[in-house]
Amino acid sequence: MLRTTLLLGALTGLIMGIGQFLGGSQGLTIAFIFAIIMNFGSYWFSDKIVLAMYSARQVGEAEAPMLYRIVHNITLRAGMPMPKLYIIPTDAANAFATGRNPQHAAVAVTEGILRLMNERELTGVLAHELSHVKNRDILISSIAATLAGVIMMIADMARWAAIFGGFNRSDDREGGGSAIGLIAMSILAPLAAMVIQMAISRTREFAADETGARMSGDPLGLSSALKKLGMASERIPLNASPQTAHFFIVNPLSGRSLMRLFSTHPPLEERIERLEAMAGVRA
Repeated sequence: MLRTTLLLGALTGLIMGIGQFLGGSQGLTIAFIFAIIMNFGSYWFSDKIVLAMYSARQVGEAEAPMLYRIVHNITLRAGMPMPKLYIIPTDAANAFATGRNPQHAAVAVTEGILRLMNERELTGVLAHELSHVKNRDILISSIAATLAGVIMMIADMARWAAIFGGFNRSDDREGGGSAIGLIAMSILAPLAAMVIQMAISRTREFAADETGARMSGDPLGLSSALKKLGMASERIPLNASPQTAHFFIVNPLSGRSLMRLFSTHPPLEERIERLEAMAGVRA
């Protein structure tokens, strides 16, 4: 709860700060109302939005028997409800979970990961994703993605306003921003949003690796899967939005060297080391 509160407070505060800068006290009020609406909307609808972004289609036991069996077995052992299952039509290998709570969760895997992984490795991947659901990390991710997207959108609007002379105010005391200020804010605000997401996402991935390994009882299965995914993502990066990259088990943008500077995931080598240490493997 503390982590969720800090995240929402930081991103919501950033939106309100932009509103104050762009429109003074009136802009602050509008931004506050907008942030409340976006928080509510992201809580209820972010899962549907993210699944639709990647053209994920829901599947059942008849269509994906191994996928269904693995998830069913993990949820039984963990005492969790069975989530909805989705397949994303792409050769890139990756997976993510979404949903506001365990009762309304969904797990999505790509066609590429189903072809790449053996059953042991796929079990490790799915246990990792289900641990996000169990720990309610998905709520944090969903809200972070939505609010970060809002910040990016407002920053784009501010940049164009600076170029074409929008948001000009005759009374500077009301808080209207200058063109230089608008350009600076349009650069710094998205960076601040990304830093907040990174801080949450890195610790969340480490925790999900550990919880997932305990749920599956096989840290080396997940370790082997991460090794394969690291190589596969370099070969075939997923065409993913930066605002939703943190949903995935490995960074879908890792094939793009610039995005490594702003990765929402810890280094794969460190994740693998931790999993091997859990299994008692010596370096």
